[in-house]
Formats: sequence, C-alpha cells, structure tokens
Amino acid sequence: MRRSREWTAFFCTILCGLLCVAAKPKQEFKTVRPMGQPDRPAAVPKAEPAIPEPGSFSKIAPTTRAASVMVIDARSGEIFYEKNADAPRAAASTQKLLTALIVAERGFLDRTVTVEPVDTLAEPVKLNIKAGDTYQRIDLLRALLVKSPNDVARCLARDSAGSVEAFAELMNEKARQLGATNSHFRNPNGLPMPGQYSTARDLSIIAKAAYANPTIRSIVCLPQLVFRYANGRTRQLENTNKVLKRLPNCNGMKTGYTEAAGHCLIASGARPGRDIIVVVLGDSKAGVWKDASALLSWGLWM
Repeated sequence: MRRSREWTAFFCTILCGLLCVAAKPKQEFKTVRPMGQPDRPAAVPKAEPAIPEPGSFSKIAPTTRAASVMVIDARSGEIFYEKNADAPRAAASTQKLLTALIVAERGFLDRTVTVEPVDTLAEPVKLNIKAGDTYQRIDLLRALLVKSPNDVARCLARDSAGSVEAFAELMNEKARQLGATNSHFRNPNGLPMPGQYSTARDLSIIAKAAYANPTIRSIVCLPQLVFRYANGRTRQLENTNKVLKRLPNCNGMKTGYTEAAGHCLIASGARPGRDIIVVVLGDSKAGVWKDASALLSWGLWM
C-alpha cells in the first residue's frame, strides 16, 4: 500500500512538470544583422500632392512683370484682376484663338482643304505644308492650336474667306460682335503688321468665347498630337503651352511671341465650381510661364 502511494506521487510530479513546460510561452529570438550592416529603414509611404482648398490663396493677386494682365471667370466674364488691360499691344500668336474660333464656328471641319502657294508664304514658324497637298480642316485646326504654325493659319484663313485680307475683316467683325472693340487685326497669325493691335481685355473676351466652343476646348488641352502629312509622313507636335505640363488644373489655351509683342500667353484652367482665363502680354521668356501659372493658381483657389 505504501509503495502504491509512492508511485502515485511520482507520476503526479512528472505530470505537473510536463504541464508547466507546455504552459511556458515560446521564446522569440530577434534576428541580428552582421556588424557593419545598418538596419533596413522602415518604408515611408509617399505623400499625396496637396490640393489647395478654395479660399486658401490671398485675395491679392501675385506680382508679375508682364506689361498687361487680365484674369477673368471663363463662364461669367467676371474680372478678378487687371493690369494695363486697355493698353494697345501686339498680340502675336494669341490672336490665332480668334482665327480658330471663326473656322470652328463655320463648321464642315471634315471637308478637305487644298494648299495653295500663297498659303506657304509665312515665317518663321511653319509646318511646311506644300502647295497641292490636301488636308481636312479639323487636322489643320488641331495643328494651328497645338503647334501654332503660321502657314497653317494662312491656309485656313484663305480657305474660309478667299484671302488673308478678307479673313482679317471677318476677324474684326467677330471681335466687334463679341465686344472686343479696342483691337484691329490684319492677318490670321499675329505676325507684325502696321495697324495691328489688341489689348489684354479684348483678348480675354475673345478667349472666353473660344473657351465656350467645344471643338476648341477639345484641342487646346492636348499636350501633343501626331500630324499626318499628305505624303503619309507623320510628325509629333508638342503643345507650345508649357503651363499644361506644369499645372495640373491648366486645360489650354494659346501662346504667342514676336519681338514686338514679347512673350504672351492666354491660359485657362478649371476646378469644380470655377473656370479661369488668364491673359499675360509682354512678358519675358521665363517670366511668362511663371506669371501665368501663379495667376492661374491664384484665380482658381483664392
């Protein structure tokens, strides 16, 4: 009997020991890197670009060095800022917006245009379309607004009105209809001519009408396009408006430069609830992008 109790006590002791071992938490070992090798830094998630809140910009417009400036609401025409807005100035290729507007409103953009020798007499920016070549109007209109070739402007003008001179009369008539009464146009491309001028205010009025045209809106927002020549050769045309790539909210419109006009830009942009048009005339090569971007951001988010 005594021996039986001893065996029972022995087995109880063994059983308790096994239970204690099973209940003991498992020991964890930390991996140790060899000396001289730093620990791998924890991955830091990339921050999303900050989107400004409406009202986050000052009510005071940014300072610019441009000779003339205009900032308006692209829908209502409300003026947010102006600087020397009525000073007559050369508009350079920004007036091609008016050329494009007349062509777009006349329609029949799928019709073909045959290039004539007189169309090719334009320097310095040319697409080098050749006399006798045929193109659809819409293809020439796209090239005009993206790359700004002067020969294409002459071709579209002559096709629409019979001559460059007759088309200039159409430009002046359309400008007056829109309320741009302090301008006078003598050609469709903005190359310098005596008696040709416009103002930042008038160009903002013209730009507002162009912004309302869906065909023009669908073109001026393109960063680039592929142009197919009549002989089948293709060429990629990069948009001359650098603000398109610098500012996500920018959606157009038209650049311009001559020695007399300086660097010019009409830029448009949009966010939910607001569309803005900025006109910058007589700026420097670097300043025109900086000033237009600053004014466009200010107009959208003030």
